[in-house]
Amino acid sequence: MPHYSGPLLTLPAAEALKQAHAAGAGTWTGSLDLGRSNGTASLQPDGWLWKDQHYPYPGKIKDRTIYYWDGDEFAPVSRFSASLIKLVPTEWGAPTFEIDGIKMLPTSKESPIDDARRKVALVEPRGKAVLDTCGGLGYFAACCLDAGMGRIQSFEKNPDVLWLRTLNPWSPDPDAPAAGGRLQLAQADVSQAIAAVADASVDAVLHDPPRFGIAGELYSQVFYEQLARVIRRGGRMFHYTGSPNKLTSDRDVPREVARRLEKAGFRAELALDGVLAVRR
Repeated sequence: MPHYSGPLLTLPAAEALKQAHAAGAGTWTGSLDLGRSNGTASLQPDGWLWKDQHYPYPGKIKDRTIYYWDGDEFAPVSRFSASLIKLVPTEWGAPTFEIDGIKMLPTSKESPIDDARRKVALVEPRGKAVLDTCGGLGYFAACCLDAGMGRIQSFEKNPDVLWLRTLNPWSPDPDAPAAGGRLQLAQADVSQAIAAVADASVDAVLHDPPRFGIAGELYSQVFYEQLARVIRRGGRMFHYTGSPNKLTSDRDVPREVARRLEKAGFRAELALDGVLAVRR
């Protein structure tokens, strides 16, 4: 699916654009790609020009919403099929996304890109073949590309999340020259697709599944044994868990995960907001 190249509007950007027009300015300079770069729009009485295309001044823009040009109007970057999936701006530039109002990436203390970079560093991806089980917006893959990994196979089950990626300038494009053919992205359920991954064919794994209550199969002993099968001895894996139920029950998901990974053939220890495991 080709990546969108038009402007993206948030409430601050839209207000700044309209205020510049109201003040009689001939141009406005700012970011229309969620902080990836700055550009200059030419302001005219009936609209504005950006990258040689004419757009109307936006109408009502809501907070916590990103808008794209759908050919007729500025529409929210959201879809509703089985769930409401929405791209959400952050103060860091790189957006997060929500499924039915639940935020999928931590953004309260740092950029989701910086958060992903710290986790990717744990698996030391340079020159390695990496398996990215649940691709999401692709921030793990982006950080692996920046770190010089050899290749990365990424799976994402939800077609609406893949659509969000085409509109998010922070999501890596597998077809972009910068990727150099090193990123393979497939729409598939990794709990099933992993059966086709060859034994000992990857050097590192990044596993960022939805929470246990949504995707329990991705925390199962069966799946962990598949991960142990595809990763080479000495290979490193970071498994995001968060700390679900820690405040409301005696259940400790990270330690449960570590025990299952040990049983599957890993050495496991708690790290950041998940588990770092090394294949024995």
